[in-house]
Amino acid sequence: MKVTQEKLPASQIGIEIEIAPEKTKQTYEKVIQNYAREANISGFRKGKVPRQILLQRLGKTRIKAAALEELIQDGIGEAIKQENIEAIGQPELRSSFEELINNYEPGQPLTFSAAVDVPPQINLGEYSGLQFKVEEVKYDPEQVDKVLDKERISMATLIPVEGRPAQLGDTSIIDFKGFLAPAEGEEKATEELEPISGAEATDFQVDLEEDKFIPGFIAGIIGMNPGETKEISAQFPDPYANEELAGKAALFTVTLKELKEKELPEINDDFAQEISEFETLEELRSSLDERFQKETEDSAKAKKQEALLNELVKDATFDLPETMVQQEVDAMITQTAMRLSQQGLDIKKLFNQDTIPQLRERSRPEAVDRLKRTLALREVGDRESIKTSEEEIEARIKKIMEEYSEQDVDPDRVKEVVENELLTEKIIDWLLERSSIELVPEGSLNPPETVAQEESEPENENDSSIEEQTASATVQE
Repeated sequence: MKVTQEKLPASQIGIEIEIAPEKTKQTYEKVIQNYAREANISGFRKGKVPRQILLQRLGKTRIKAAALEELIQDGIGEAIKQENIEAIGQPELRSSFEELINNYEPGQPLTFSAAVDVPPQINLGEYSGLQFKVEEVKYDPEQVDKVLDKERISMATLIPVEGRPAQLGDTSIIDFKGFLAPAEGEEKATEELEPISGAEATDFQVDLEEDKFIPGFIAGIIGMNPGETKEISAQFPDPYANEELAGKAALFTVTLKELKEKELPEINDDFAQEISEFETLEELRSSLDERFQKETEDSAKAKKQEALLNELVKDATFDLPETMVQQEVDAMITQTAMRLSQQGLDIKKLFNQDTIPQLRERSRPEAVDRLKRTLALREVGDRESIKTSEEEIEARIKKIMEEYSEQDVDPDRVKEVVENELLTEKIIDWLLERSSIELVPEGSLNPPETVAQEESEPENENDSSIEEQTASATVQE
């Protein structure tokens, strides 16, 4: 069999295959014999149909097509083996099948073209001595106090307030209804104003804190007395969760029905026992401090790794085969489906004929990025002969199996994952040890558009829509 190779884009090898005349004849005759043994034709016993009758009934084109399929499949397989091509995925026929049928004559040479994906060639450039900047992550010791204060507030007892107006820090029970404010210079009675959909509630509990609801709402309640009704002017921020209300002025009719203040528990050993498994406040503080220290270290390490990988692939070139891209997309969608399933969601409703093509398209850029990073690291590992030892692998496997001792896990799959993780960690550590890293203040590397986006994302409850807050409170009730 004669095979000619050519390099194609997207990490493909084109192969032109010429099948010898005797092979084209032999395969054609074998197909006829197979049909003759299996054909059921009225008036003839099975396996005894004359050749001419068989050709008339089945048609020569059908027989040629069956022979061609076998010749192409076998030919590609033999060509890949003969040429030692490291093929991945399914080969692709480049010749027109219809033209091949028309041109195919048993006993004559048959030539066709195919393409196979092969592992990509990677041009890394210089990878030892990379230089890059990383935002510094500093440990904030106040995190412990913030957690304790949050737990303290969640355990607060609400005590009815008498004899004074509402003030910051109180908890109020209100009835309210929102309207779009009249245009400047226009005066309208409340009943003539356009109600805001969803901005209405009865016996609604809200903490009187400055970051609750939209600007002006909480400030308007401050100073009110229980039983009092008041019209409060407020302004929807821009941007806002409900884009139709962004930047618009509003008027709320608010009735303060009840007023309560929080009686906070003392932060002591009893408090520690109430919110944790620790006997003393000191033990709880120590545990929280250790946890946040570890989180800070992990975050700092993750930022260095992210910056390293970005720098590693920045000037590298990859000719990725489509097979690898689609396999990575498949893996990402599978991981997402498994995660959602573990959360109790019905993945059959989320992943269907309509959504999967969209998911695949949206997943492609991330899949390409992940592939580039993986292949770049693998290339560094191969060039520098970075390996993992059996002792390291067994130690990590033992630890994982102990953690999941009550679950049914596949030991072979665990070993595969561990080997990959350990090797990746070793390669990254090797690169980090030889890199020059400049620590810069946190937030200084964010481009302007990223900062603007982060600032527009909801951080406080007033940034979520008033409809969402009202619905949330209704559910809680």
